[in-house]
Amino acid sequence: MRQATIGVRQRLLCVEANVLSSAGSDEPVVAAAQRRPEAAAAVTAIYQVHAAGFRKLAVVMLGDLRAAEDVVQDAFCGLYRRWHHLDDPTKALQYVRSAVLNGCRTHLRTRGRTQRRDLSLAHSDAPSAEEGALLAEEHREVLAALRRLPPRQREALVLKYYLGLSEADIAATMTVSPGTVKSTTSRALSALGRLLEERR
Repeated sequence: MRQATIGVRQRLLCVEANVLSSAGSDEPVVAAAQRRPEAAAAVTAIYQVHAAGFRKLAVVMLGDLRAAEDVVQDAFCGLYRRWHHLDDPTKALQYVRSAVLNGCRTHLRTRGRTQRRDLSLAHSDAPSAEEGALLAEEHREVLAALRRLPPRQREALVLKYYLGLSEADIAATMTVSPGTVKSTTSRALSALGRLLEERR
C-alpha cells in the first residue's frame, strides 16, 4: 500500500513538473511537492479509494478502456492542479465525479465528430482482453442497450444503479434538479427495457 501511495504521488508530481516546465519554469519536482503537500496527500487518498470505480464508470459510459483511463487520469490531474481553488475540499469527490462525466461527454462528442468526418476509419468492435474481463459476457447486452440511450439518461442510470448515488448527489453531479433526476431515470428505465426487448 505504501508503494502504491508513492507511485500515485510521483505521477501527480510529474504532471505538475510537466505543467511547470511547459510554462517555462525550471522549478524542480521536489519544490513542487513542498509547495503542495496537502494537495498531493489528499488527491492520492481519493485516488486510491475511488480511481477504480471512476474507471469502471468511464468504461460503462464510453465502452473503451483506454479512453476511460485517460478521462479518469485527466480528472484527477485537474483536481490536483485546482486543489487550492476548491471552495470546500470535502466536495473533492463530487468534483472528480463531475470531471469524469464531463470528460466522457467530451470524448463522446469528439468521437462522434471524428467518425462523421472520416467514415472510412475502420472501427474494431472486438474488445481487448482487459475489456473482456471488465465487461463480463452476461452484461454485454445490457451495456450495449445502455450505450444506445441518450447521454443524460445513460448518466442518470449509471450514477444511480452503478455508483449507487442518491438523487440529491446525482442532481448535484449532473447540475439538474432532483425532479429532473427522477423523470430522467424513469424515462431511461423505460427506454432501456424497450431496447432490451428489441434485442430478444
